Amino acid sequence: MTPEPGPGHPEAMIEANRGQKPRVLTPFQLKWMLSLYPPLFWARVRVREFAPDFRYCRAEVKRSFLTRNFHGTTFGGAIFSGGDPFHAILYWQSFAREGLPVQTWLKSANIDYKKPAASTLTLEFRLSERDLDDARRDLDRHGRHVRTHQVDAVDQDGRICAVLRNEVYMRYPRDHQPTASAF
Repeated sequence: MTPEPGPGHPEAMIEANRGQKPRVLTPFQLKWMLSLYPPLFWARVRVREFAPDFRYCRAEVKRSFLTRNFHGTTFGGAIFSGGDPFHAILYWQSFAREGLPVQTWLKSANIDYKKPAASTLTLEFRLSERDLDDARRDLDRHGRHVRTHQVDAVDQDGRICAVLRNEVYMRYPRDHQPTASAF
């Protein structure tokens, strides 16, 4: 006789959340929700595009009087905010479209400032099929997955002003916790 899996085992977590439907948002809904989300709004971060399958997102950090530092360039904290939530959201919504309940959030991040940002910055976030396959495999085996992604903050002249590295953590919800992305 095979023993039942313990409470932390992926099969037990899936069973505990059976019937729970992940929240599926449209690209339009999420674009506007995030553009009005106060931490991003005040950092002048604007979501310009989400792909319908949520494997791509393009965001901008506007240079404005709200984001200008003493040198007249974009404050590093605003740039950091522009790279914060998007990979976690892409995983959350990609899996929601498959009916897979997951919780995702940014576990850690670092930024390497290369040049002063004197114009609007563009950041493009992508998930590959391999990223999603690796996540599915680890979620099925271990109930969790961690992946690091790199994103460049590029100015209007095509120069890389900052390089961000975001470590995304995802897991199956425990004990009927809601599925969500913590951003």
